[in-house]
Amino acid sequence: MKLPGYHSSGQFARMAGVSVRTIRFYDKQNILKPSYVNHSGARFYTDSDLARLQQILLLKYLGFSLDDIREMTIGNTDYHLLKNSLNLQKKLIQDRIEQMQLVESAIENTVRAIEDEHQIDWSHMLDLIHLTGMEKSFKLQYQNATNISARIRLHRDYSRNPQGWFPWIYEQCCITEDMNVLEVGCGNGALWTENLSRLPRNAHITLSDISEGMLRDARRNIGPQDSRFSFRAFDCARIPFPDQSFDLVIANHVLFYCKDLLHSCREIRRVLKPGGRFLCSAYGRDHMKEISELVQQFDRHIVLSAEKLYENFGLENGRDILLSCFPKADCFHYEDSIILDRPEPLIEYILSCHGNQNQILLDRYKEFLAFTQRKTARGFPITKNAGIFLCYA
Repeated sequence: MKLPGYHSSGQFARMAGVSVRTIRFYDKQNILKPSYVNHSGARFYTDSDLARLQQILLLKYLGFSLDDIREMTIGNTDYHLLKNSLNLQKKLIQDRIEQMQLVESAIENTVRAIEDEHQIDWSHMLDLIHLTGMEKSFKLQYQNATNISARIRLHRDYSRNPQGWFPWIYEQCCITEDMNVLEVGCGNGALWTENLSRLPRNAHITLSDISEGMLRDARRNIGPQDSRFSFRAFDCARIPFPDQSFDLVIANHVLFYCKDLLHSCREIRRVLKPGGRFLCSAYGRDHMKEISELVQQFDRHIVLSAEKLYENFGLENGRDILLSCFPKADCFHYEDSIILDRPEPLIEYILSCHGNQNQILLDRYKEFLAFTQRKTARGFPITKNAGIFLCYA
C-alpha cells in the first residue's frame, strides 16, 4: 500500500544516493530512525528525513565518528532549524578548509626542510601531529557555536523588550573616540556585530576568548577589514597585557564560568586604567525557570545544567563578590521576558544546554515535540532575570 509522502527504505536510499544497507545501519545505530514503521516491520521515510541524512553524511565526510554524529544531531526537520543547521554546517566546512590549509603549509615546510637541510625538522613534525589531531577540539567548537547561536536566536527573536540585550549592553558601555576596550569571553562577537554602526571610528577593541574556534567565528562575523578590532586567545585569569592598559573591560555572561573568580577579577582590575570601568553581566535564580520546569514535567531525570551558575556569580551575590576587588559596583536590571507560541525555538534552546537532555530526548524527540506543541499552543511565558554590574577602578 502506497503511503502519501512516505518512501520505502529502497526508494529513500536511491533518492539519497546511498545503499539500503547504509540506511539500515544508521537506523540500527540510532542515528537516523524511520518516520514510520508498519505492522510488518517495513520502514518508511519522508522528504524531511533527507535533511537529517544530509547532515549525517556531511559530518561523516568531515571525519566525525558515529558517536560524535549521534551527539551532534537530533531529529528535527523544521525549516527554521534546518536553515540554522545549514549555516552552522557552512561554518564547519570553512573551519575544516582553514585547518587543511594549515596542514598543507606544515607539510610543505617539512618537505622543504628535508630538501634543503637533508634532515627532519622535528618542530614541523610536531606541528603536523597537532594539526591532524584536532578532531576533538573541532567537534567541541562546532557544538559551542551551535549552542551559542541557539541561545542568541531565542532571545533575539522572541524577547518582549524591543531594544534587545546586545544594544542595551552596548549603551551601558558608553564607548567614545580613542577608547581602548577589552572584551573577555567574546564568543562569536555578537555584541559588536549588532552595534558596528554605533562604534566610534577611532575606538580600539580587543576581543578575547579561551576558545580559538570562538575567536575565529568572531573574526569572520565582524570581518577582517575592520581595523578597530584585534583578536587574542587567552584565559581571563591570565590577561597578557600590562597594568592600566584599558579604559573599559567587558565580561558578558562569563564570570560564572571562572574557576578562580576573585583572581580573574583582580586581573581585570590590574589592566584597567585609573578611573576605568568594568562591565559584567549576570542572571538571577529565576532566569528562564519555566524551561527547567517544562523539561522536568516531561521527564524528571532531565537536568539542563549540572550546576547552578548564578550561585557562582549572579544578580543576588555578584555585588558582594565584586566589592572585594573594586571600590564601587552598581547593579542595573534589564527588564524583559519571552512569550513563545511555537515549540521549535524552545526545543532548540533546550538542546543547547549543558545537561543530560540530549541523552534522553534523542530517542523521544517526536514525543517531546508533541509535548512542547501543547505547552506553547496558547503562548508560553518565560521569565528573564538578567542585568549588569558596573564597577570602577
